Amino acid sequence: MTVIVRDVRPEDAEGFARVRRAALPFMLATAEQLRFDWAHAHPDSHSRPLVAVTEGGEVIGTAQVSVAHDAPEPGIGRLNVYVDPARRGLGAGTLLVRTAEEHLAERGATRLYSWVLDEPESRAYAERRGYAPSRSAHFLRLDLTAGLPPLQAPPAGVELVPAEEFAADPRPLFALDAATTADEPGDVPAELDDYPHWLETTWNHPLHDRALTTVAVVDGVPAAFSVAQTDGLGRYATGMTGTAPAFRGRGLAKLAKNAALHRARAAGCTEAFTGNDAGNGPMLAINEWFGYAIGATEVRHVRALG
Repeated sequence: MTVIVRDVRPEDAEGFARVRRAALPFMLATAEQLRFDWAHAHPDSHSRPLVAVTEGGEVIGTAQVSVAHDAPEPGIGRLNVYVDPARRGLGAGTLLVRTAEEHLAERGATRLYSWVLDEPESRAYAERRGYAPSRSAHFLRLDLTAGLPPLQAPPAGVELVPAEEFAADPRPLFALDAATTADEPGDVPAELDDYPHWLETTWNHPLHDRALTTVAVVDGVPAAFSVAQTDGLGRYATGMTGTAPAFRGRGLAKLAKNAALHRARAAGCTEAFTGNDAGNGPMLAINEWFGYAIGATEVRHVRALG
């Protein structure tokens, strides 16, 4: 069977989402979300989503390819390749990786990062192409129909509110997101400093559920939050949970996440997903307390170019 790799087209969104859900069922993927992401990619990211298709036009593989424009260090490229498990062995993954690497090299990338499922076949493939393993991260799943820890009353001076209450002026939530993102564990640090882009691509993202996203406000100041994403299929994902440095050690993130999960269940969601760096012991402990179980693990791999 002949397989070709090409740039995505709007009509590929359904197939792209289907492959992502099949290869990585612990992440939300919808056609609407993908079209939005493709249309709103930052120009400095040189984003180039790719698909591998059969002669009949069936999408069997996908690649997300970009330059880490928001990293303080230049020259970092990112590529994440997924192939439909039922269509492996046709060469789609190799074609996608080769095309992605060429694109990133042409854009000045000198170091490439890629998430690889922690399974022998995938890791061996990455290492044969010159990628070395780095840190790992877990995907976790929670059955929302099986019960949750009881809701806890916030302490005096703390209020738990939905993010939609900041609709008139979301900038305080941008500041909170920037503060928590700055020290999030990872190989490639990120700096949020572009409020208009954040407003366009994060606050207005089609998966972002402002009614379920929960903010812990201390004396009128957003101190912690748990960002909610939903796909309309009964699936809920935590996009970020964090606390501003000045308010840490008070259990505010746990309070916000518990409230968000209860709101998600009340809204009809049946599954909840989240992800954790394997070295983030405190957050893993919190998620274990909620009842999350590890469903899969990915290992970040890195390759130097040149």
